[in-house]
This record gives sequence, structure tokens and C-alpha cells, in this order.
Amino acid sequence: MPAGGEALGRVDRTCVLYLNICMPSAELHRDRTIVYSCKYHIVFCPKYRRKVLIPPIDARLKELVIEKQEEYSYRVIEMEIMPDHVHLLLDADPRTGKDTVVRKIKGYTAYTIRKEYPWMKSRLPSMWTRSRFIASVGSVSQDVVKQYIAGQKGQ
Repeated sequence: MPAGGEALGRVDRTCVLYLNICMPSAELHRDRTIVYSCKYHIVFCPKYRRKVLIPPIDARLKELVIEKQEEYSYRVIEMEIMPDHVHLLLDADPRTGKDTVVRKIKGYTAYTIRKEYPWMKSRLPSMWTRSRFIASVGSVSQDVVKQYIAGQKGQ
């Protein structure tokens, strides 16, 4: 098998060559039957948009999101926790589904934080709203989204 072809398995090498020419700077993920690069800008808020994501909860929330990367099939590219909302830039496996990933993140973080910080239960009946914003990074460059998320702390 040619060099570099071991990891590709059944993926059509013509397709991979085309992607490497068209997207040379993009980080491509490869598996036996798929080559992908799916990045999403995600925003979600605590219930009633209460400003509860303050130290030490914000730091613990970051740890929890990073902790589940491999298990939930995503990679955190950028993350910013504001007192009343969360910004994530994720690179997610399209087979898992972006909505599924966000629901798992919200479920796990809500369960763990409310267990570790019991006062949150009396402050909020549930930690997160059911809504979320999800946009694929493509119409706007990834760098612009990263700068926007990084700049959120200064506002």
C-alpha cells in the first residue's frame, strides 16, 4: 500500500487527493469510510440567562467539557465561558451529530456541576435552557470565529 494509505482503508484516494488540494490548510479527519472536517460554533445559556457561570464554576465547566472530548467524539478548538452563556468552537465527528454532542455536553455538565455545587439547585430548577445556537464554520472563516470567541471576555 502507498505511503499514507494505511490509515485510509476504503476511502477513495482520489477523493482524499482532491480534498488535500482544495483544503490544504484544513485539518482532515480520516477513518475507514469517511474523510471530514466539521467545525461548529455553539452557544448555549443557563436557564433564565442567569449569571451563574462565575468562578469557580466557569473553570470547572471548562474542565468538564474538555474531559468528555474523546468519549463524545469532538475536539474543543476554542471555548469561552461568560457569566450568562457559553461559546464553543468544536470540531465534531459528523456521524455523531452536532445536536447530540451539544445535548450530551449540557447533560453531563449540568449533572456534575449541580452535584458539586448544591446551591445551584436552589438558584435554577434546571441548569441549561433547552435552546442552543449551532452554526457551521464555513461562511465565516474559522479565524474570525476564534477571534470573536476570544474577544468575548473583554466585553
